[in-house]
Amino acid sequence: MFRISQFIRELDPACAVAPGPRRNPPGPVVIWNLIRRCNLTCKHCYSISADTDFAGELSTAEVYRVMDDLKDFRVPVLILSGGEPLLRPDIFDIGRRAKEMGFYVGLSTNGTLIGAHNIGAIADVGFDYVGVSLDGIGATHDRFRRLQGAFDASLAGIRLCRERGLKVGVRYTMTEDNAHDLPALLRLVEDEGIHKFYFSHLNYAGRGNKYRADDARHHTTRQAMDLLFDTCLRLERAGVKHEFVTGNNDADGIYLLHWVRQRFPERAAHIEARLRQWGGNASGVNVANIDNLGVVHPDTMWWHEALGSVRQRPFSAIWSDLSNPLMAGLRQHPRRVGGRCGQCAWLEVCNGSSRVRAGQITGDVWAEDPACYLSNDEIGVADDDAGERVLTTPFIPIRRSAARTVTP
Repeated sequence: MFRISQFIRELDPACAVAPGPRRNPPGPVVIWNLIRRCNLTCKHCYSISADTDFAGELSTAEVYRVMDDLKDFRVPVLILSGGEPLLRPDIFDIGRRAKEMGFYVGLSTNGTLIGAHNIGAIADVGFDYVGVSLDGIGATHDRFRRLQGAFDASLAGIRLCRERGLKVGVRYTMTEDNAHDLPALLRLVEDEGIHKFYFSHLNYAGRGNKYRADDARHHTTRQAMDLLFDTCLRLERAGVKHEFVTGNNDADGIYLLHWVRQRFPERAAHIEARLRQWGGNASGVNVANIDNLGVVHPDTMWWHEALGSVRQRPFSAIWSDLSNPLMAGLRQHPRRVGGRCGQCAWLEVCNGSSRVRAGQITGDVWAEDPACYLSNDEIGVADDDAGERVLTTPFIPIRRSAARTVTP
């Protein structure tokens, strides 16, 4: 995750944080898909959810046992997700227990099932954050979510959360089919007093892989980033409390640095140092995923790669096991990647971005990320060398596992 607002604030020397060495948190943020069932069938759903029960999901007792291990492993954050987590009957029990254990607890929902009947229970849990997905305004969102009226229902859910004093945010995944709604969506977030906006680039996972031809073109992405940076700067100068973040394309940090060099050249050195401290993509390092069956993945976009099952081994043991070449490769910094990524002058900042997109396009998870929207000049790669593969250590191929297969 790239925290735009944090970097924009540090354009003011009075708000700047002195750059230090790159440090990882004590444990990874765990995004936990507690249930796969969902009342929607969204176009870009990474879990390929549907409105049906999926067999073999973790019981409440199993969830609690895993939570105990996560706490001992110093996991700081649990994001309770799905499917649609509000369809899980014990979701409030799980949320309350997580809060009592001292986790920062987020609820990741499509928002359509938040209503007068359950907003009291949601507020009583005291979720630290409720994230609701919006793919555009009105009909655009409904088309992506494949349900007429989904936008109105989600917006109503957001308003109920806000009225109860919950921190609520909007998640948006941009493609060529909904990029035109980004300006209106940002206005909606501002007008509604929504504190957080999460801009996600399309990652080629689940149904998102099927629709990768609809992914935003590089020019569209650059325009979107300019709009996000400009909006964030305007709100910061106006003293409006806000949090803008992006995900699934760590080239955003490098693009911000070029933006800063043009607008605030006197702050470029500081921003560059802070970007190097940030270090780019953290899948398999600071971000982890447990799916509805208890299978562990490097993050939510890696459901086609199974690291192990919490029913067979504790999460802490699975996450610490670097005998898996995928995990060993993800833990290297910078990663040993090829193509333009391998030659990029900013590899230590971006860390190769999405290895999922590289693998889905080429079959090689260490190939260049096809969604990098930076020019060769911007990343210090000569045009005539852009196709060459440069690796500083011998390339270790990753054997692709069958979907959701677990090695005991």
